Amino acid sequence: MGRSPDNLANDSSISWLTNKPARWLFRRQEGPARLFVARWIFLRALAAIYFSAFFSLLFQIKGLIGPQGILPAERFLDEVQAQMGWLRFWFAPTLFWLSASSHMMMLVTWLGIAASLAALCNLWPRLSFLVCFLCFLSFVTAAQDFSSYQSDSMLLEAGFLALFFAPRGLLPGLGIASPPSRASLFLLQWEWFRIYFESGLVKLLSGDVEWRNFTAMDEYYQNGPLPTWIGWYIEHLPHWFHAATVAGTLGMELAIVWMLFLPRRSRLICFCIVTPWEIGVILTANYTFLNYLVLALGFLLLDDRDVRWLIPRRFRNTLPAPAKGIVETQSIPSISILENSDTPEESDLDDPGKDKDETPRFKRSIGKFFIAIRVCLTGVVLTWIAYATTAEMIRLLWSDLPLPTALIAALEPFRIANQYGLFAVMTRGRYEIEFQGSNDGQNWTPYLFRYKPQALNEAPAIYAPYQPRFEWNLWFASLGDWQQSNFVALTEERLLENDPDVLALFRGNPFAQTPPRYVKAVLWQYWFTSMDENHRTGNWWRRDLVGLYAPILTRQQDGKFGVIQWPDPLPPHG
Repeated sequence: MGRSPDNLANDSSISWLTNKPARWLFRRQEGPARLFVARWIFLRALAAIYFSAFFSLLFQIKGLIGPQGILPAERFLDEVQAQMGWLRFWFAPTLFWLSASSHMMMLVTWLGIAASLAALCNLWPRLSFLVCFLCFLSFVTAAQDFSSYQSDSMLLEAGFLALFFAPRGLLPGLGIASPPSRASLFLLQWEWFRIYFESGLVKLLSGDVEWRNFTAMDEYYQNGPLPTWIGWYIEHLPHWFHAATVAGTLGMELAIVWMLFLPRRSRLICFCIVTPWEIGVILTANYTFLNYLVLALGFLLLDDRDVRWLIPRRFRNTLPAPAKGIVETQSIPSISILENSDTPEESDLDDPGKDKDETPRFKRSIGKFFIAIRVCLTGVVLTWIAYATTAEMIRLLWSDLPLPTALIAALEPFRIANQYGLFAVMTRGRYEIEFQGSNDGQNWTPYLFRYKPQALNEAPAIYAPYQPRFEWNLWFASLGDWQQSNFVALTEERLLENDPDVLALFRGNPFAQTPPRYVKAVLWQYWFTSMDENHRTGNWWRRDLVGLYAPILTRQQDGKFGVIQWPDPLPPHG
């Protein structure tokens, strides 16, 4: 015999999430009433970061994973389907299952751009951020080697949590009617904390002598993935400055970030320390949108009392008065997405003594039931993420601890519960891969890059948060050998075909009329020039040839690719 809605709403299997502690954690109406401005700033910054990620894909996605790209997504997805069957939709969540054509890739990218602009304008933020998340996850899932970055995981984790953090409504403004739930706020702050603290842990656990000897920063600005001209100048400062930045980095990552868990004034002091530090990192190295995201997450250390004076008076007056500390949210209407607007039925949960004649009993019971389901689902998802991220951090310190891992593994395809750890081991040299083409095998012409160091007299530029994924990947590839980075040889094959999508990743095509007969990849070691050499020659770099990095390839008459020369083993580097 079926149960009435009243019985469903009061069922013990879901009623535990409608009690006061659970509602305090997971329901928005119980959320903090002093975080509206910080939330507004963070969500606008998150939207801008999404925009930068999608904008960079406009010029790269076809060359990276398009049908004629370096690592075609269609081929990858076919392999996943053959191995996983129907489970492929969980372990490879991407819209490109519908189609992996160039048109579909551009459609997803443009859809992500449109959604990020809508979120930036605070237009239906929950729906906008949901579209951003799905589009970016689709790319990251299918991009293979070109999405194996911690920055992508950081953005997906923050973007997913933003779905629970953003206000309801089509035009919510500051979202006074829809405070953030405490659980979503904490998990975003928790992500910020873990990025710092886990990065500090891995520096100690790696045993890298550079960190222990306080020399890790002496050549950091030169050897990082994509330096800037400001980093060139900082590199020439004396050792004591670099040793001080090592101490500051370790102190901030391992100690200062714990101020997150202290009262408001301590969090404000923490914000005033980490924000200038992040700005310094942004100016001295191009880490794409990574540091912009960490900077944005840092605003969640603040509450409205810290930034109230920055707001124009007409908007300031809409904020709850500091003395009240509570927002009467039920009296302000809102258009909702992903969850229903506050209804009289939801208010009944908070006011059992309300006149029951105001709302029909059946409608009130149905409302209670769906509210309970919504709170239950929110609680399960956010608790799952909290467990997975906490367990991942604990495993950094005690890898043998017998923690259940099935829940952690189940979330891995979505990258919404991650383990972080930046610069565990410092790179001890700067190496650059250069592609060259030739028609006679004697005279070689380089393919010029758009962003990475190559010409000696070109100053390293600042272009983050834009992310040139191909050039970024070449930095990682340069630290090993070509067998570990097969996309280098695949790039050679595309250059032998004069593939326009792959050539768009370069500054130009030196063989615009006909493809070259031979293509090779060589390895150089780069150093910053001294101040004196820069003044005398105008060069920002000097370099020495290390040797042939990948096989010299040619295209045979039957259309297949042949090897002209295999590379000798490279000397130890990286």
